[in-house]
Amino acid sequence: MTQKRKIRLGFILHGVGRTWDDWRHPDRDVRASTSFALYRKQAQLAEKGKFDFLFVADSLSINEKSSPHYLNRFEPLTILSALAAVTEHIGLVGTLSVSYTEPFNVARQFASLDHISHGRAGWNVVTSWLSDTAANFGGKEHPAHSERYRIAAEHLEVVQGLWDSWEDDALVGDKASGVFVNPDKLHRLDHTGRYFQARGPLNIGRSAQGQPVIFQAGASDTGRGFAARHAEAVFCGPADLEEARIYYKDLKGRARKLGRKADEPLILPGVAPIIGLTDEDAEARYQELVALTSIDTGLGLLARSFNDLDFRQYDLDGPFPDVAHIGNESNQSASQRILKRVKDANLTIRQIALELATPRGDFVGTPEKVADALQNWFETGGADGFVVFEPLPGQLELFVEHVIPILQKRGLFRNEYEHATFRENLGLPFAVNRYELRQTQVG
Repeated sequence: MTQKRKIRLGFILHGVGRTWDDWRHPDRDVRASTSFALYRKQAQLAEKGKFDFLFVADSLSINEKSSPHYLNRFEPLTILSALAAVTEHIGLVGTLSVSYTEPFNVARQFASLDHISHGRAGWNVVTSWLSDTAANFGGKEHPAHSERYRIAAEHLEVVQGLWDSWEDDALVGDKASGVFVNPDKLHRLDHTGRYFQARGPLNIGRSAQGQPVIFQAGASDTGRGFAARHAEAVFCGPADLEEARIYYKDLKGRARKLGRKADEPLILPGVAPIIGLTDEDAEARYQELVALTSIDTGLGLLARSFNDLDFRQYDLDGPFPDVAHIGNESNQSASQRILKRVKDANLTIRQIALELATPRGDFVGTPEKVADALQNWFETGGADGFVVFEPLPGQLELFVEHVIPILQKRGLFRNEYEHATFRENLGLPFAVNRYELRQTQVG
């Protein structure tokens, strides 16, 4: 009997909030993005709700116009390692850039998190789109968009090769014979490529799930190609259900053409539910969020997709400037979506900025309406699950206490964690060691 498909849920740890104005809410702690106490509370609440994973986004460059959460926040692997000690089941997904890291260090960091958490680690593979990031890493030139994904492919290849340095039974630990490790089951990688060199072996063995789960957020054409080939789960940001379905169909189709199964990879749009126990309560909460919003949030969101371009240098009420070339070398997918919207509706900078700042979407309403929207996206080809943001303080608790039980009653979400590792709970197979796989194939 085929097991019924379940919604997968992640919660993004976003401190003071995702916009430029969320921090101004009277119930926000202005130091929330560096508050372990808050993140511990949110992590344990998400685990109470049986969420699949916690997610930590990241970037490596800021300026005075960056959003408050970007200005002052924890490094992902550090906070996730701390949260591993105060949780038991929930997955721990951290963002780390391939453009400004060495594969050996990345492999070691995530393998360590995987051991600390007993097989609950995931790596969100990103390429860094802000060009001034280079100034924080020796001033080298920021790679072009297409080259960033070539770097990513080789980087990931090396990291996964290093994770397989140890076969699963390489550690002997025989005190009587004095044999600590079987040298025949400890492997050098000896990688020499266009961008990276790494000899190996990695100085830490494999974890309970074999390898950390690979996340990616590819949305451009190149990014989708990378995600279709390499990702086990994809975090995306469609503007609406129609866009989500188009993305879902395209990415699943690309993956199938590469020989992957029909359900690979998992596709998880980001959503920011605003829940009220009545329609009036939900509307009041939405207006509470709108009241915090300024043009700064809209301009900040706009700038983020165009390499932090200062749009105030233009007439905010005049024609939208020709900045496509900047977007194509920054966040290509988001910038192209914005430019299409601007063209279709003939919007000014101010109009598109305000639209970006106050999206309403499908996820504002009572717990039943929010559950209905999640189910609709899930069952009509828009999503395999969701990465949930908390747009207002207290919304995660409302989601866990009121929306989750509805999804459980409908048979759409787990009642308990089914397995011990992150991979198993996501429905993903154990990552078999390549050297053991070769021996099996030869045998």
